[in-house]
Amino acid sequence: MPNPNRGSVGFQSNEFDQEYERPSKSEAKRQSNELQKLGEQLVDAPRDRVKRVEMPEDVKEAILACQTITNHEGRRRALQFVGKKMRTLDEEEVAVIQRTIDSWKGASKAETAALHALERRREKLLADDKALTQLLEENPELDVQHLRTLIRNARKEQAENKPPKAYREIFQILKDLGKKPKQSDDDQEESGDDESDDE
Repeated sequence: MPNPNRGSVGFQSNEFDQEYERPSKSEAKRQSNELQKLGEQLVDAPRDRVKRVEMPEDVKEAILACQTITNHEGRRRALQFVGKKMRTLDEEEVAVIQRTIDSWKGASKAETAALHALERRREKLLADDKALTQLLEENPELDVQHLRTLIRNARKEQAENKPPKAYREIFQILKDLGKKPKQSDDDQEESGDDESDDE
């Protein structure tokens, strides 16, 4: 049965709502956990990357110090300290760190995809002679004889379970090809026009 005296004390219950703007306990805990995870991502990142992240020096020092600790209990305590330091950051500083980590992930995904593509191309070269013909058509400056020797040696290495010296060298050649600037169709047409003028 409803209480007839309820609400008749002289104030409405929503009068104090504006004063209570702090996050709830569960919201504060969630934010704290997110900052802890962000700190752990920084601890797991390569040191040279962490050094370039924009953040207060004391937070950076805590992260770099944590990276050097190998003892399990010591590392756990250091991670908690990193989390505590992360909670001192304002929203803008956290946003900058988050954007930086996101950019690493994007770069890492692109790098990983590029390496997988190179590995697939190397496997094709070893499995199919037509793949070499195609590679040479795309890159006529390559040393045909050297590549054929490497492919033959890589096949031999695999068959005899030898260290993959030639196998790695093929990968390096493909990787270097990916770094060189591509010649556009316009450049090729222009060089073709020049040749016809000389004749």
